[in-house]
Amino acid sequence: MKIHEYQGKEIFRRYGVPTPRGIPCFSVEEAVAAAQRLGGKVWVVKAQIHAGGRGKGGGVKVAKSPDEVRAHAKKILGMQLVTHQTGPEGQKVRRLLIEEGANIAKELYVGLVVDRGTQKVALMASSEGGMDIEQVAAKTPERIHKVFVDPQAGLAEGEAREVARRIGVPEGALGDAARLLQGLYRCFWETDASLVEVNPLIVTRDGRVVALDAKINFDDNALFRHEDIVALRDLDEEDPLEIEASRHDLNYISLDGRIGCMVNGAGLAMATMDTIKLFGGSPANFLDVGGGATAEKVTAAFKIMLSNPKVKAILVNIFGGIMKCDTIATGVVAAAREVKLAVPLVVRMKGTNEDLGKQILKDSGLPIISADNMADAAQKVVASLAQKKATAKPKSKLQSKPKAKPKKKPAAKKKAKAKGKKK
Repeated sequence: MKIHEYQGKEIFRRYGVPTPRGIPCFSVEEAVAAAQRLGGKVWVVKAQIHAGGRGKGGGVKVAKSPDEVRAHAKKILGMQLVTHQTGPEGQKVRRLLIEEGANIAKELYVGLVVDRGTQKVALMASSEGGMDIEQVAAKTPERIHKVFVDPQAGLAEGEAREVARRIGVPEGALGDAARLLQGLYRCFWETDASLVEVNPLIVTRDGRVVALDAKINFDDNALFRHEDIVALRDLDEEDPLEIEASRHDLNYISLDGRIGCMVNGAGLAMATMDTIKLFGGSPANFLDVGGGATAEKVTAAFKIMLSNPKVKAILVNIFGGIMKCDTIATGVVAAAREVKLAVPLVVRMKGTNEDLGKQILKDSGLPIISADNMADAAQKVVASLAQKKATAKPKSKLQSKPKAKPKKKPAAKKKAKAKGKKK
């Protein structure tokens, strides 16, 4: 789960992490009033969407008067903001953050994630703030400094000071920087976050260390412990199909391809998508129905997949362990009939009650394509797309009338014309 920058900063402040003063707004008039309430001579008008790169996309503007605040707010609010994280379709801006200006002397980067290799929390910091950290990692990896924090011990002050020193925090500000980093670590750990990122973390000209940005993602599996965080969820920022899937306890993520995938188990789902790509196809979604799927759940999964107009074929890949193949087969047949399935459907199932499941599919009378293994399933679903394209109905004569051929002049007229030219 993601939240907005202004919400992240509210959480930061609970852990003693300094941030600029700011006010969230939902209208142009609110933005102007917020600037007047904050006071000062410089304000920053920030689009609030769940994506990075807002400044490059025109979603962050500096204003030096209330009139400029109004003009920027009017332009940004309601715009379709396109960044490298939104995709070409962009994201509509429905909220703004009006923030006091900052006198920046140095821009830094700090991020925390779980490192599964060491089973610790990785604190990453760099002197290259304000840039895409992926570019820094690719071009100048030596400028990224890491500390792997043992959750039982937490981030020690000495470790935090050393990281701050390495990324160029001035000696006089090391104490403040260390406390800030320790606060970020406690925030990460106590909120069950999967990511905490500050880009940029700044050192001001008067020596203060301040989080100028805030990005926090949370582990969905731990949200039952944090009702206050769940209340921050903004459904306008999420894919409607993913929201619908969550209502049915389905793990669904939209992708850009044409082949809908329904699988039980995240690992098998990833392998299925890779195999589709291997044979020249492109998956339209990640969809894990889990180990406790029912016929109703499978029907819901089919409806969600087919709500995507890009889906032109479906691949069902089931390994029957806890989940029984006959249960899935019953659900697939019921779903195919209810949604009046009109795209090719390939089903591969192995495991518990496999033979019974295959018999249910066979007896259904539906044009379901059976597959023996994952490679066979991927090849068949990719081939079904090609076959569908090849057998597409040509345009009727009424739709595409051939151009009328010009009438040929009679031979006698041609000869008379030629004689006239000779004279």
